Amino acid sequence: MPVTVVRFNLVAPGASPAELGERYRAALEMAAYADTHGVTTVQTEEHHGVDDNWLPSPFVFAGAVLGATRRLAVTVSAVIGPLHDPLRLAEDIAVLDLLSGGRLVTVAGIGYRPQEYARAGVDWGRRGRLQDELLETVLTAWTGEEFAYRGRTVRVTPRPASDPHPLLLVGGSSRAAARRAARLGLPFFPSAHLPELEAYYKERLVEYGTEGWTMMPAAETPLLHIAEDPDRAWARYGEHFLHEARTYASWQSGEIRSAVRSGASTVEELRAEGVYRILTPDDCVAQGLDNLVLHPLAGGMPVAEGWRSLRLFCEDVLPRLGE
Repeated sequence: MPVTVVRFNLVAPGASPAELGERYRAALEMAAYADTHGVTTVQTEEHHGVDDNWLPSPFVFAGAVLGATRRLAVTVSAVIGPLHDPLRLAEDIAVLDLLSGGRLVTVAGIGYRPQEYARAGVDWGRRGRLQDELLETVLTAWTGEEFAYRGRTVRVTPRPASDPHPLLLVGGSSRAAARRAARLGLPFFPSAHLPELEAYYKERLVEYGTEGWTMMPAAETPLLHIAEDPDRAWARYGEHFLHEARTYASWQSGEIRSAVRSGASTVEELRAEGVYRILTPDDCVAQGLDNLVLHPLAGGMPVAEGWRSLRLFCEDVLPRLGE
């Protein structure tokens, strides 16, 4: 059975607070609906100070989703580690782990937008060292024991429920990220299909004498929208996908690799490219994907259209995936 993911980043260009509130509540209702229909995961993410209202508080949103659901996992992919206080992050994840019975998955990356570091007053040049400190601190904090932190003795309570600790992966597309994961004995989450980086990570596991595993995107990980008439949907809603694709692409320098990176500048180019796909239920089943990532509210998509896509996915696609 393929992994099924519903992604929410709550992007909504020009939305008023009232419109955003409606959108956030709809996302929670969608998550609850997806949970009752067997969706595997809800995925969310973190970006700051973006004009189109990109979600800045993934753990707050994750907590709301976990409270509205009973079975599916919630993945924060990714938290920008150096922008967070390590002790507070350890506490927040521990509380969500206890509340959810271990359904929270956290991918920790270092980000790729210097503007976010400047906004937070964090030195971009120290991001690697800050990420090392954050991961080491969080892992130690979850033991519940006292430890030395920045020249003082601290202790973090409560301890999380998951043993040995909540699921924490190191994300990235660089050798530095792979080394970091291997050194700490943490799973590695490459940001794209990068077999050579997975091989490098495994070599470092041997070097450090640690154990770990890789959760790598498939060679194709398109963002999906389900519609009975894809031509009509592209004509009416293609600009929403293009807005998100162009915004995301504008943040990424040449060395950043992403499973959903687009080079399109028009809706027609985006459709031909295949990073975003609007499919009929039959076509979605026929894709034969190992990971199906539905993006019902992409780029400010009207809520009603997001619901149409989600219902078609849950009621027409999912029942046929195991056949």
